[in-house]
Amino acid sequence: MALQTPVGAAEAPAPTPVSANGQLTVCGLQLCDDQGRAVQLRGMSTHGTQWYARCVTDGSLDALARDWRADVLRVSTYVQEGGYETDPQRFTALAQKFVDGAHRRGMYAVIDWHMLDPGDPDFNLARAKTFFTAMAKKYKDHPGVLYEIANEPSGVRWSKIKAYAEKIIPVIRAQDPDAVVLVGTRAWSSFGVSEGANEQEVVRNPVNASNIMYTFHFYAASHRGEYLDALNRASDRLPVFVTEFGTQDYAGEGANDFSQSQRFLDLMKRKKISWTNWNYSDDHRSGAVFRTGTCDGDTWAGTGVLKEAGVWIRQRIRE
Repeated sequence: MALQTPVGAAEAPAPTPVSANGQLTVCGLQLCDDQGRAVQLRGMSTHGTQWYARCVTDGSLDALARDWRADVLRVSTYVQEGGYETDPQRFTALAQKFVDGAHRRGMYAVIDWHMLDPGDPDFNLARAKTFFTAMAKKYKDHPGVLYEIANEPSGVRWSKIKAYAEKIIPVIRAQDPDAVVLVGTRAWSSFGVSEGANEQEVVRNPVNASNIMYTFHFYAASHRGEYLDALNRASDRLPVFVTEFGTQDYAGEGANDFSQSQRFLDLMKRKKISWTNWNYSDDHRSGAVFRTGTCDGDTWAGTGVLKEAGVWIRQRIRE
């Protein structure tokens, strides 16, 4: 006989990514849930909050969590380009607002310190210490955060990026000893490939810290087999999180290469490499998922408000 829910009894709420997986940790090469089982998070990255905060609303986060069924939101706080350095208090509060929004919907949040130009992470060392102290103090008891400490280092050797990480990680651990920390790699987080190196420099000289992962970024129309092979090799030796990728060229512009993008996604699915796509905004570039002008309205769900890349990536997340 079929069981029936008693009249008046409330149905149990559906599990969310955070309620289902709890506090994440790095176990071996994998990102794992609180039972030690490998998980793959899939979701989206915001654009710079100094430009596109209007695209991160209750409505858009509802769509991301419920319509797209995303596990994770990457909250990108640019340091320069009119970002954090102009008003640290405002941009810290804005990042916290968006992290809180993700948490209310049961999604994980990657707190992205979006240093880009200059590419030397030490240029913003003091600012990073201030920002991550504030963020880790607020979220030290919440299982739903990961800290990305340097978006895309460039123009500096791996040894310098490693030294930066070994300065910032203790700042986070002093407040939040449990959360996963994501470490940017050389040459715009390409494991050095974009500057003629490869993942061996990290394999031979890893960051002296536990519960960390290394980040890799790619843009499928520009980054071909050499990058795919590097991701495959690196993830055989190191825990990797792809915190940014696009289906277009490296500027997030131009035609989509869905075939090459699918090769990366197939690899990441097979190896349970988590990812966030760039970006959840209505920027004019082809890499922004929403049609231009969408963020001035209040319709977010479905495919009618999406560009071609948005339709494609939404489906990959929903799968």
